[in-house]
Amino acid sequence: MSAAPLARRRALLAAAAALPALPLLPRPARAEAWKPQRPVTLLVPFAGGSGTDAVARILAELLGPTLEVPVVVENRAGANGTIAAMAAARAAPDGHTLFMTTNTSHSANPSLMKRIDYDPVADFTPIARMGNLPFMLVVGEAVPARSVEELLALARRQPGRLSYASGNSTGIVAGATMARMGGVEMLHVPYRSTPPAMTDVMAGRVTCMFVDLAAGLPHVQAGKLRALAMSTKERSALMPDMPSMAEAGLAGFDITSWNGVFGPAGLPAPVVQTLNAAIRRAVERPEVQKRFAALGFEAFSGPPETLDAFVRAELVKWRELIEAAGIEKE
Repeated sequence: MSAAPLARRRALLAAAAALPALPLLPRPARAEAWKPQRPVTLLVPFAGGSGTDAVARILAELLGPTLEVPVVVENRAGANGTIAAMAAARAAPDGHTLFMTTNTSHSANPSLMKRIDYDPVADFTPIARMGNLPFMLVVGEAVPARSVEELLALARRQPGRLSYASGNSTGIVAGATMARMGGVEMLHVPYRSTPPAMTDVMAGRVTCMFVDLAAGLPHVQAGKLRALAMSTKERSALMPDMPSMAEAGLAGFDITSWNGVFGPAGLPAPVVQTLNAAIRRAVERPEVQKRFAALGFEAFSGPPETLDAFVRAELVKWRELIEAAGIEKE
């Protein structure tokens, strides 16, 4: 090596040694999976004994071991689901308060109610869709009708005398749609939730109602209610022998409830990812699918983005259903 380059090298080394020591920069930390620090509350907008309550309790049972904390179902029924929805929207966005809800709060209410104090899109973080909860038209055993055609004929002979109960928005819209499409006049009797509505149908105080399979099927099997048709366009795989409302003569009748899990707006991405993964793992297990099917619940899930797009589309769909049924905002 020549003298000139060697001298330059020595000068550079000396200059470097004179600089103050710089702290070592930490390596970027990998994002850690979120873990809840206390029990998680799963809010449900309907009373115990409703279909959504039954689905929520199975989900809570499955999520607890995965999240390593208890998941507690809390029923806040009333005001067509708005009480629970507002509580969920106002909760801290930390993953410890979740909302298992349906199209009642997140699709129909904006078109049924003159005022709601929450926005189904802006005030919530979508976490995971849970599946569909098909409805069926049922009557009390004392009602002299064994088909939709016979029920509508009975209503035509007694205008305004027959009634339909509802415990949620699906029941409201399905009942009004049946009356409009069937060309009959029926009295609407609203309830805070499904169980008390079913009680009055079984007792003969109300003629009929649309009820989800999870809540109504045990009473049909016990002979306390008579099922006439599914509320869907086609027959349900869960009840293949029961005709659809379309088959029963009301072409185009297609009303189904859905379930999903949400958190408050602003829920951090790691929280959403952890919860979505836990829910999807639970729902996709074959033995869990069998448990849900026994309730009459069509369980499936997907990423949060699909639930967000689905809710936006359902808001439009339910507005059109409600307008077509001639239901005015209250």
